[in-house]
Amino acid sequence: MRPILFLICIASALQLSAQSMNNERLGEILVAQTDTVEGRAGNWTFQLGPIIGMCITDEGNNRMRIITPIGEMNTISEEEQLAALYANFHSALDVRYAAADGMMWAAFIHPLRELSDTQVEDAIEQVFNAAVTFGTTYNSTDLVFPGGSGGDDTPDDKSK
Repeated sequence: MRPILFLICIASALQLSAQSMNNERLGEILVAQTDTVEGRAGNWTFQLGPIIGMCITDEGNNRMRIITPIGEMNTISEEEQLAALYANFHSALDVRYAAADGMMWAAFIHPLRELSDTQVEDAIEQVFNAAVTFGTTYNSTDLVFPGGSGGDDTPDDKSK
């Protein structure tokens, strides 16, 4: 009997902690966290300082992304592209530098329903930081995983 009660308690706790992000709540967070928001539920454009971002969702497939364009791929050097790949491993954290449609992007991609308010707020900040630091430190936060600050696997190492 005790194991069954324990499992019921655990299942209840997991259900209570589950997230339920949706377009309505996501839109409210975007309005609160950014300077301007335009668009409709599931397809917003927003501005945070000089950076223009987009938030696109698909509630039916439980997906969302917050993205901002960095520049046209043909204007970004191979060294910068390689540095962005290293940053994806060490310093971009929850954001990724990505290429699509001839553009370099900073992108946060995640299942929609599982997001918390705090994660969305953090994602907006990380996308903004990744865009601002592209070409210099390539970081989305102050945290850098070990090996990302000048070790043997950085793009500046010409010894390989």
